[in-house]
Amino acid sequence: MAKTTLSTEDLRAKTDDQLSADLTELKREQYNLRFQAATNQLEKPSRIKEVRRTIAQIKTLQNERASEKSAAAKA
Repeated sequence: MAKTTLSTEDLRAKTDDQLSADLTELKREQYNLRFQAATNQLEKPSRIKEVRRTIAQIKTLQNERASEKSAAAKA
């Protein structure tokens, strides 16, 4: 599961469904990383931070898009 970090431009180019799929995959990876850390089998501790930040970026982008949709619906 050694994925590289996604840039903001890459995330913005994805559709809502792709972002949701990425978020699910990253949450699963975060779960596995936590288990590896608890059992002292973690090879790259910095990966936890990368995954956590990417999850936050995806959630922020999803919230921005939801706000834009609700603002457009009100107008």
